[in-house]
Amino acid sequence: MCPRRISRLFPLIALCFALVLPLRAAEKIKIEKLDDLPRHSYKIDKKVLDFVKDEKGVKMLAADVKKDILADLDTYEITDKSTLQGMYASLGSIAIIEGDWTRYLELVNKRIELEDKEAARHTTAMIGRAIAKSQLKGLENYDKNLDAEVRSLLANMPYEVVEANVKAQKGSAEMAAEAIILGGLEASLQPQLDKSNGEMTQDNALSLLSPHFALTYYIPKKDIFIAALTDYINANAVEKADIWAERNVDFPKGQNYKPVVLAVWDSGVDFNIFEPLGQMWTNEKEVPGNNKDDDKNGFVDDVHGIAFDLHSNKETSLLYPIGKENLGNEDQMRRWMKGFGDVSSNIESEEATEVKKHISTLKQEDVQTFIESISLYGNYCHGTHVAGITAAGNPYCRILGARLTFDHHMQPELPTIEQATKDAAALTEAIDYFKKNNVRAVNMSWGGSLSSIESALEAHNAGGTLEERKALARQIYTIGDTAFKNAIINAPNILFITSAGNSNLDNAFAEFYPSSYDLPNIISIGAVDQAGEETSFTSFGKVDVYGNGFEVLSYVPGGTQMKMNGTSMSSPQVLNLAGKLLTLKPDLTPAQLRELIINGAEDRKAGDRTVKLMNPKKSIELLDRM
Repeated sequence: MCPRRISRLFPLIALCFALVLPLRAAEKIKIEKLDDLPRHSYKIDKKVLDFVKDEKGVKMLAADVKKDILADLDTYEITDKSTLQGMYASLGSIAIIEGDWTRYLELVNKRIELEDKEAARHTTAMIGRAIAKSQLKGLENYDKNLDAEVRSLLANMPYEVVEANVKAQKGSAEMAAEAIILGGLEASLQPQLDKSNGEMTQDNALSLLSPHFALTYYIPKKDIFIAALTDYINANAVEKADIWAERNVDFPKGQNYKPVVLAVWDSGVDFNIFEPLGQMWTNEKEVPGNNKDDDKNGFVDDVHGIAFDLHSNKETSLLYPIGKENLGNEDQMRRWMKGFGDVSSNIESEEATEVKKHISTLKQEDVQTFIESISLYGNYCHGTHVAGITAAGNPYCRILGARLTFDHHMQPELPTIEQATKDAAALTEAIDYFKKNNVRAVNMSWGGSLSSIESALEAHNAGGTLEERKALARQIYTIGDTAFKNAIINAPNILFITSAGNSNLDNAFAEFYPSSYDLPNIISIGAVDQAGEETSFTSFGKVDVYGNGFEVLSYVPGGTQMKMNGTSMSSPQVLNLAGKLLTLKPDLTPAQLRELIINGAEDRKAGDRTVKLMNPKKSIELLDRM
């Protein structure tokens, strides 16, 4: 440790300290990727639901996790802000368990200092800060103090900046329930702990520790938070200005433009919406519904595109057959999903009322089915929603659907080398199909990561020791990553457009694919809101341009429309722009498309980073001047 001062009588000693300190700092091991951090494991000898009620056990586990996090901070040089924020947040959760509210507030301040997103700088741990300050004042008049602290924090926030975050916070409070927390925790962790005899990694240990705050301090007082948030929202009920309408360019029908083939590589497309509009690509060599591969291209009935199931087997249905899942009817799932979105956006609707009522009466044992129903419908409608954004305002686009299938279960399937190899072959075959059918640009509002593979292995207690599991995850990841990257490189005439991700982290540091790829024919898209402010969820790092990912209206299967949030919604807006640029000038190369899209964007600062907001009108003006 460096002394606070050194006597002038010992200049030589001072010089030695000056020389030694930089060397000591350099002794820290630099972390280049998230995967470089060490793994830690812990063991509990109780069922999940018994453990979270065991105060002594919770404190012992918290002490062990704290020791490891502090050791990592001492040992490693971690420059990634999101990783540091996560570590400080974990230490904050532990400080709450220890009852050290002063330390908790210090850790929150560390998180805020690292925050680039302006809204998050105001709203990070807002409720936690109010609780901490009230706890420090003592339990006398606690409710009154808590109400005053929440309102004081809100009074100092610029509403036009924090609107979305505050509305989401109110929605979370309205839907927070003990049954949801405990039921979700049991469904996600208990099967895994049963397989591993109670052994778990740090991420899962933190999942066991986090309910302490919600169950002890948050849910019992949530009515105070809801009231304060409601009053703040109502007093500032001025919507942000929408910058996107004035940037948009729609094409009229009846012009002499050549159709442009755009691929929506997603969870499936309801072609019945777009075929009557003349916006669906059609394989004229294939006879619909005869269950034959008429054109001998390896796909049966690929009239409007191709489809693969969860295990990369070829299918004929371009839209996931949701009816085979025994999770409730499609209309009910759609209403629940819309209700979730409305509650998060503070929109009063029949669906919002319905979902809040349902959650309030939900039994713990029914939580898994409810969550998986919402996840299933989200997957089911995702690709159609993306296709609607892609086609908007361009009657000359032709959507080629390419369905891959996402898992909706809380327990992931076991990753294997065999399945990774099969998945890699399917990725390559899909891109070959795009090349053969003159696809000019592709949207990929999805991705994967190394950490998700390792987590799935842990869920099955597979892979051996922590280091062996880490190595196996890397091997499985590399199979898909290498094949995917090579297939994109080998399709130089196609522009691949990908969502950056919704994890609020650096996608390159965390090794998310394909958004972290740095290739000449790929462009990664982040999300901002209607006013151009970064959303709380958008990932960053390898992001080339940002589009609107907040409450974007588009189709869902059946033809109704729904607003959805995510980089999944911002990414196809860039495909929409690419399609319009190609409509005007069909011989544009991917490099030229990238240049027009990026150079037409507007620069804004987000902390240390620059956020480029797409501007279709300016990109088209640049094309006119070419």
